[in-house]
Amino acid sequence: MRQNYPILEFDPALEAIIEPGRLIAPIDTPEHCVICFFKEIIEKVCLEKQARTIAEMKWENGLHALCEIEVAGKRLAVLHPGVGAPLAAGLLEEVIARGCKKFIACGGCGVLDQAIAVGHVIVPSAAIRDEGTSYHYLPPSREVNASLPGIAAIEAVLQAHQVDYLIAKTWTTDAPYRETRSKVQLRKEEGCLTVEMEAAAFFAVAQFRGATFAQILYGGDDLSSEEWDHRGWDKQTSIREKLFWLAAEACLNL
Repeated sequence: MRQNYPILEFDPALEAIIEPGRLIAPIDTPEHCVICFFKEIIEKVCLEKQARTIAEMKWENGLHALCEIEVAGKRLAVLHPGVGAPLAAGLLEEVIARGCKKFIACGGCGVLDQAIAVGHVIVPSAAIRDEGTSYHYLPPSREVNASLPGIAAIEAVLQAHQVDYLIAKTWTTDAPYRETRSKVQLRKEEGCLTVEMEAAAFFAVAQFRGATFAQILYGGDDLSSEEWDHRGWDKQTSIREKLFWLAAEACLNL
């Protein structure tokens, strides 16, 4: 139905013209998949674990490999989702169509509270839908939830390894260069501690496709002060690799 704003015109039709399930044949893929934003960690893990490529997804920016490794005798798929909600959602769609069903993502995020140290772990319980992709998968709403079984699996692993963490909402936006002071304040008032670019889309696609999806983030740059503070967040190699293995353990426990 026509609305004043196109983004609100959600269509509940279960099949689209370009439907992944009709275009992509299922393959022998693990049902568990870690989606990792850290390219250097994926390369390190895949080299050490002698990963094999089980699928390649071609987009205009190049090939995106779906790899498989073995962890504690179990099969685990690994994917880098690109950056930004549209590409991440598209790749998630294709991986689901190939046969993966249970996902834990790991990535970094901006923080909206200076007290959250670089590297501190945050588990999003829900994402504010300030991007566009999720509106094509779920009716308009202010936020979308992560999968409860996924959150529970992450918490169990973090507690077992005595990792301090926070559970909070995250703010998903398409426009990192439009994170204004008033927007930051509004999101803080809604209970957001973090900002990133994909969680709302991930959660929406997973709900639409009946997949399990949750995410682990680590505190990165700080947007809570008058001046943006990069804090060298993307150089935290040890926490990035640790986050991958925490995500892998949680995923395989689903």
